[in-house]
Amino acid sequence: MAGYLNLVANTMDNFTHGLSLGGAFLVSLRLGLFTTFAILVHEIPHEVGDFAILLRSGFTRWRAAVFQILTAGGGLIGALSAVQFSGASTSLEARSSWIMPFTAGTFLHIALVTVLPDLLKEEDPKESFKQIVALILGITVMALVANAFE
Repeated sequence: MAGYLNLVANTMDNFTHGLSLGGAFLVSLRLGLFTTFAILVHEIPHEVGDFAILLRSGFTRWRAAVFQILTAGGGLIGALSAVQFSGASTSLEARSSWIMPFTAGTFLHIALVTVLPDLLKEEDPKESFKQIVALILGITVMALVANAFE
């Protein structure tokens, strides 16, 4: 059952990523490339973890791979939805569209509701330090990438 729940959650996650990619490319090529990089950095380890969950849930390697590819279709549907339903015909209109605020809100929600509580529960100072360093490193990498696309 956990494997199927993971597939539904992964499809919704990919749909949201597709929305953000579609919306970002509507605003500008630079923002689209930046968003693509950010999502790829996040998705590669995420998909490996999802694959492992499917294997532990009893899926064969082949079946797990096929279902992982099928869940990626959620991203394609999200991107197409962003382009179709944005209501934007110029990049200025795309900036004020509902897509970017919606996807930013969902990512903030995930971070604040699922990730932050786990970070706050950590009692080992070394682990807390590593997590803070990783957070700062992630912010630094994103700032460097953002400046590289200027």
